[in-house]
Amino acid sequence: MASENVLAFTDANFDREVLQSEIPVLVDFWATWCAPCKAIAPLVDTIAEEYAGKVKVGKVNVDENQATPGKYGVRGIPTIILFKNGAVLDQVVGAVPKSQLDALIAKAL
Repeated sequence: MASENVLAFTDANFDREVLQSEIPVLVDFWATWCAPCKAIAPLVDTIAEEYAGKVKVGKVNVDENQATPGKYGVRGIPTIILFKNGAVLDQVVGAVPKSQLDALIAKAL
């Protein structure tokens, strides 16, 4: 991952890092073989930098962590889910423009 602000979420740390977070969390569900996931990765890095301290940003590799995507009904990737206070606030599927992610985050702030 290119940005130090983008965290790696796993089945093991998801509850602690995402559901118990004091601030909203943007989670990118992705896989190494997914071309749209690679296309949106720099955008996720940019979001992480712009919202540092306000929104936690991280990624879940769906091949290495299958319980968490299953729990949230992730069927297509990339899927980006925004969590606030341990609950799903909103989600988008596919490589979307930054304006759509900014609008998503605005709902949580």
